[in-house]
Amino acid sequence: MKKGFIILIAFVTACSTARQPTSTSSPQHITANGKLFTAVFQQRAAEYNALCFQAYNIAKIRLDEALSKSPARPLAIVTDIDETVLDNSPYDVKQSLVGKDYEQKSWEQWTALAKADTIPGALLFFKYASSKGVKIFYLTNRAETERKGTLENLIQKGFPDAVNEQLILKTSVSSKEPRRQVIAEKYDIVMLVGDNLGDFSALFDKKPADERNHNAALSASEFGRKFIVLPNPVYGDWENTLYNYRYDLTPAQKDSVLKSVLKSY
Repeated sequence: MKKGFIILIAFVTACSTARQPTSTSSPQHITANGKLFTAVFQQRAAEYNALCFQAYNIAKIRLDEALSKSPARPLAIVTDIDETVLDNSPYDVKQSLVGKDYEQKSWEQWTALAKADTIPGALLFFKYASSKGVKIFYLTNRAETERKGTLENLIQKGFPDAVNEQLILKTSVSSKEPRRQVIAEKYDIVMLVGDNLGDFSALFDKKPADERNHNAALSASEFGRKFIVLPNPVYGDWENTLYNYRYDLTPAQKDSVLKSVLKSY
């Protein structure tokens, strides 16, 4: 047998082997594989960075406009944390590599490490806002048990107003509207920043997909003005609404739902 033919056989065999799952823990479902793919976009794509820079550039323009009007009340910006100021893609990767989705226990182990990096453009913008006397409120659905790690992470990265009083964690309900209203009692909220539409308005809380899309169209004039949206293709209510907010679905059941809503030809 010729040497070249032997090399070709070895190459084809290696390629065939590489296509097979290396273990039973390898992700087999759309949810796990899909989150790996989107995490690659978040971690490696210059386009992702550009979208974040674009959002925060617009935020600075809108803030300057608000500051030029000599407001009567103190100004505040209400911002989400996850995928808005802190990047949690390493958690998504770790879970997906073993075929798992979000789990509260493993999530809290991740946040306790206080190792999340910053979202492009976020630190510069919030430092600028703080330098202008604008209060920053970090309004998140992280649990009270995550307070220590969350504050440590924000402080390590140099975010302004990273203090207990301005870190507003999840209460008895996931809706952020009641907590926004409390802030609005003392401050003029000039801007809301987030990656999930629930970060902006109760119009999007636990609503079906069609209603969320309808309400997004109704709110179109607010996006890029008072509402500054960061990209997050990995997770969020855009995904949860497809499952009718059923958090107990198995990966196989989620796959069936995702396949049923996809368009093809």
